[in-house]
Amino acid sequence: MQQKTYTGQPVIRLNNGVDIPALGFGVWQMEDLQECENAVIKAIEVGYRMIDTASIYLNETAVGNAVKNSGVDREELFITSKLWVQDHGYEKAKSAFQRTLDRLQLDYLDMYLLHWPFGDFLGAWKALEELYHEGKIKAIGVCNFTIEKMEELKENSKVLPVINQIELHPIFQQKELQVYDRENNIVTQPWSPLGNGNTGLLDNDKLKEIASKYNKTVAQVILRWHLQEGFCVIPKSVTPSRIEENFNVFDFELTEDEMNVVRSLDTGKRLFFDPKDPTWEQKMLNSVADI
Repeated sequence: MQQKTYTGQPVIRLNNGVDIPALGFGVWQMEDLQECENAVIKAIEVGYRMIDTASIYLNETAVGNAVKNSGVDREELFITSKLWVQDHGYEKAKSAFQRTLDRLQLDYLDMYLLHWPFGDFLGAWKALEELYHEGKIKAIGVCNFTIEKMEELKENSKVLPVINQIELHPIFQQKELQVYDRENNIVTQPWSPLGNGNTGLLDNDKLKEIASKYNKTVAQVILRWHLQEGFCVIPKSVTPSRIEENFNVFDFELTEDEMNVVRSLDTGKRLFFDPKDPTWEQKMLNSVADI
């Protein structure tokens, strides 16, 4: 398999042999399309080569425009999007994937993910498997899957997910799920890796002390922790200086003691949605977005 090269940054090899940049750029909650396009162009200028979007974000068009206008060849970029729950099921997933490609103005995706483990996700996965074998997607994976849902998917599929993208940050580390992913050769990809700007986290005195030692910010220390844990991480920002700051994490390394300081911050409490919450599942299944 011919590999893409991502100059100046580490990659992680997925279980199907595809390389993915270890640090990418997320666009969740970027509802202003021009702001989103500008942020993605800035990220690509800084050096990010992996861009993570989703149909439910309603900004795939902006991401596609940014890719087209970035001045960087498509083959040098790793573009991910996600299938929303309203399009679960075999036929609906096929149609939704084509709409995503059209909005992104691309003829293939590097990675396509099931966004939540609800509804007919097994039918949707079958569609993704076929698109993968046809070469329209280079790698397929999931988001927000619990161990139980991962086991259900494994028992009813032929292709193992390459990634499980989950809520993960220092104050909610999902250590049991980390172990499960690692044992099954699935890469853990944290979303909201900085805890959505949680002030208690970013103002933590122990993290400030570590940051001061390396002349870095607390956010940079946290992102470095993610990378050294072997995660594939996708911070997001629309602020140009922070987009640069979040990428400037390859020139220092935390000690094992410092890694343990970050590990010790785990509270086991989510900041966002629980995939095991039946009320949240029903809300998602009842949601209909113009995607």
